Amino acid sequence: MNHMLDEIRQQPEVVRHIIEHEYHSVQDFAKEINRRGIKYAVIAARGTSNNAAVFAKYVLEIQHGIPTALSAPSAFTLYGTYPQFGPEALVLGISQSGAAPDVIEVIRCARAAGALTACITNESESSLATEAEYTLCMNAGEEVGIAATKTYTGSLAIMALLSSVMDDAHPERIVHLQRATDAMEKTLKHDDAMHKLVERYKDITECVVLGRGFNMCTAYETALLLTETCYISARPFSAADFQHGHIAQVHSGYPCLMFAPDGKAFKPMVELASILKNVHPALICFAHDAAFLSGSETAVRIPAPLAEWVSPLVYAVAGQLFAYWLAVAKGNDPDIPRRIAKLTKTV
Repeated sequence: MNHMLDEIRQQPEVVRHIIEHEYHSVQDFAKEINRRGIKYAVIAARGTSNNAAVFAKYVLEIQHGIPTALSAPSAFTLYGTYPQFGPEALVLGISQSGAAPDVIEVIRCARAAGALTACITNESESSLATEAEYTLCMNAGEEVGIAATKTYTGSLAIMALLSSVMDDAHPERIVHLQRATDAMEKTLKHDDAMHKLVERYKDITECVVLGRGFNMCTAYETALLLTETCYISARPFSAADFQHGHIAQVHSGYPCLMFAPDGKAFKPMVELASILKNVHPALICFAHDAAFLSGSETAVRIPAPLAEWVSPLVYAVAGQLFAYWLAVAKGNDPDIPRRIAKLTKTV
């Protein structure tokens, strides 16, 4: 068994560990956010961690009303300019290794400017953890596979746990997170079915991956996995942005992956699927709603209903399995994607 598949299967236990063992450290950080009266947030990340940052942006803005921007680390490292952070700013760095030089620089400068700083990482003794005031560690264990799997969902779980403890008025959120963990486990039981269904797509060279709202991060992360393990041109889009020009590339048989969980983003995804069907693409749909799935060429049914805001943890698992088995069907080794190292340091 490949390391990547093994680590995909470890994810429910990683999230359960985060809920059980990281609760108090996340709670302490949440109390400081509330005590400081944070007015806005900036998140610095690269690669997979940047996709987790997209999830964090939606969580902080939708559930807590905190305007959130994704940092441009090059502004610090290449151009030597430093945004005017102050005590009402939260600056969060996300890096599984905790060794990303540009993310570290953003946190260092933000802390010097008086902002509240924190990091999400898998390495509690890393340079990033040293620079940040608060370290939220996923403790997922060593991730051997080059493509991030359990550290990606670990980052999402930390953010979901943070949201659960930031607002006492919503005690149901921790229940949502616990149920998502169970749904991740149920989704993993569809591994054999996923193995078989990807066979029909082993010759594809390109596709689009579509999501909306909380699952924009799922579209980004699945596209990244498809690109780095399957060597295809997989382009992620918001279902809304896609209709502003990019939809023109779709033709009969063109692969379109759609992530459509129940919730506020479901209706727009249904509407887009209806538009796409007019040109007969290969619709590969990930959803819980059986009626929606019945209109797709390939249906991946998520086996449990979920609160939309935690659904990215579960839909990410389905996307990972699809990418893994497609890579295998293409004859690639998902553990050693070409020209990619586990630790990528950019400045």
